[in-house]
Amino acid sequence: MQKEKLNQKKRIIIINIFLFALLFGLVSLNKEILRPLFNHITFLKILTGSLPNFIAAYIISLAFVNAVMIKKPKYGRPIVYISSLLVFVILTIEELKPMWGASTHYDSFDILASGLGSLLSILTFELINLIRKNRGSNPTLK
Repeated sequence: MQKEKLNQKKRIIIINIFLFALLFGLVSLNKEILRPLFNHITFLKILTGSLPNFIAAYIISLAFVNAVMIKKPKYGRPIVYISSLLVFVILTIEELKPMWGASTHYDSFDILASGLGSLLSILTFELINLIRKNRGSNPTLK
């Protein structure tokens, strides 16, 4: 039992380190390659400008999904929903009143992208639960 808890913690940490490395890599890719490449096309300029918010909301929220899917706490669903909402709220506050310097000016598309990223993490959680349920595994449904 104790060894399994330690293994769960290790899995959560390893996956979350991977997620945050992915976050850093994708945001860097967007900043260094995609934004300069598509800066002359208005729609793509908006899309690449808001992509970091979407990626941040999705991947940070997935860190909570990861922990819930591995640990399977009694109230996993509310934990995922509330943590995803908090990620969205924090990113929205950052957009409205920059605290960490990630945002230099207000952009409503960034808020929309953050909301979509958080929502997609919830949908990812529900999809994984559905797949687990159909396979007969123990879903995290509460």
